[in-house]
Amino acid sequence: MALADPAGCAKGSEDNNPFPDIIELNVGGQVYITRHPTLVSVPGSLLWEMFTQKNVRSLARDSKGRFFVDRDGFLFRYILDYMRDQQLVLPEHFPERGRLQREAEYFMLPELVKLLAPKLSEQNSLGDDPCQSDPEELSPDAARGLASAAAALPSAASGGAGTEGRRAGFITIGYRGSYTLGRDSQTDAKFRRVARIMVCGKTSLAKEVFGDTLNESRDPDRPPERYTSRYYLKFTFLEQAFDKLADAGFHMVACNSTGTCAFAHEQTDDRIWTSYTEYVFYRE
Repeated sequence: MALADPAGCAKGSEDNNPFPDIIELNVGGQVYITRHPTLVSVPGSLLWEMFTQKNVRSLARDSKGRFFVDRDGFLFRYILDYMRDQQLVLPEHFPERGRLQREAEYFMLPELVKLLAPKLSEQNSLGDDPCQSDPEELSPDAARGLASAAAALPSAASGGAGTEGRRAGFITIGYRGSYTLGRDSQTDAKFRRVARIMVCGKTSLAKEVFGDTLNESRDPDRPPERYTSRYYLKFTFLEQAFDKLADAGFHMVACNSTGTCAFAHEQTDDRIWTSYTEYVFYRE
């Protein structure tokens, strides 16, 4: 059944309140339905200013008459949850704490901004807390302190010269290939066709080794201390990847491969095989 009022589901109980009790919001394309008292629960906030004014027509609306806010629709759910009970509850391993802090600043929620501010202590560093902001969002002093500590770790562990700034870790290179096996086990000239070379490991190590040749489009904005299995290389030559790893001080420590027969050609008896191979590299 169509709603009589496109901006909400019920009329306000007071004549002085131009807003309905139930309000529909379109925040960045995401639709939310909430009560008017929730939106004005924090005096002085942006939502309080919007929904306590008398001139309703001054507020932007979408094509269906819902009040429109041009902000991140996904993160607004946490803003709305906070407006309901003034408590911050985030899911485990929440990766967008810094962005949510910017949204809290925009909606003028100072107490929520304080709750989202990154906190560093001797027992709990940035890398230990999955809900901390990205390193580039830290203050300059804190960022320099973390960088100095990270640079000192590999030097102390190795005890050798020429290893300053190098961090230990694993990088796994994986690729899918295909080849044709004909009569008498003879393979054709295109025995190995590599479609894409994938990279697994810590983001900071992958960027150090492969630089601009690393394609991050499938896993953008990944913090340096997080692990990823979604990066891939912009080239398809395994030897080129091996050269870059060797230049960075990595050595191959393990490899494995599997192969399956995809299908057989009815007229030539040629069999098309597909394989997946992984190489594990480590730097001390």
